[in-house]
Amino acid sequence: MRFTGKTAIVTGAASGIGKATALRLAAEGATVIAADIEDIGGAELAATSNGKILYQHCNVCSDAEIKALMDFAAATTGGIDILFNNAGAGGAHETIDEIDADGWDRTMDLLLRSVAMGIRHAVPHMIGRAGASIINTASVAALSTGMAPTAYSVAKGGVLHLTKLAAGDLAKHRIRVNAICPGFINTNIFTASLEIEDAKKDMAKGIIQSMSDHAQPIARGGKPEDIAGTVAFLASDDAAFITGTHILVDGGMLIGPRHSWDPDAPGLFDAIRALAEAN
Repeated sequence: MRFTGKTAIVTGAASGIGKATALRLAAEGATVIAADIEDIGGAELAATSNGKILYQHCNVCSDAEIKALMDFAAATTGGIDILFNNAGAGGAHETIDEIDADGWDRTMDLLLRSVAMGIRHAVPHMIGRAGASIINTASVAALSTGMAPTAYSVAKGGVLHLTKLAAGDLAKHRIRVNAICPGFINTNIFTASLEIEDAKKDMAKGIIQSMSDHAQPIARGGKPEDIAGTVAFLASDDAAFITGTHILVDGGMLIGPRHSWDPDAPGLFDAIRALAEAN
């Protein structure tokens, strides 16, 4: 019960990583303010929590709604101890030579501006709270190409840099700020980003699950609970000496090219040797 007496805010809490994290923090004693635009899912989450999770509608693309969320949490519980800036979606799909300004701006508003304003409006309610901690959801896409669309990847790269800058800015308040870079976590973000029709979503999720089982050295797809456990660590006193950095939770996806961990994948020297022998 590491979080008894603490208040946590989780955005994007109605499903996926946000839902798993809200449940994990509540299970360890926190009062959780779960925020989302999916009111049915958010209300269902709160209804099963025996009062440990409170749902609040919040569109994180609205600065006014972010501020209202933070003010509601503080007015209801007395302050904020943990903020998990997690809400997001795939954003604009187009490459840099095709994207329009509106698609770019919408993606940045959802994935980067929302994090900045979440921090901005939470901090006044976090000052003076012992062990206050902010965790931001970034992505492996912030660290490598080919993982996600360009605008999404740039926004997540911005989240990583914002995390470092915010950690410096907020050190005077003894507020820690860190980020998590999830890898292939099988959540609704994939089917939503691909705009797959509802009748085919279950089939698509099965295909995604099968692919994710073989996408990294740890031979299974990531689960929302994998991220929730890392959030709980970063929010706890076990991470009291950690700020301004990020943790990869990717099953080893970024340790190197596939041949560095898959014995069945030929590397460069294997390919050269095979060509030489063939000739």
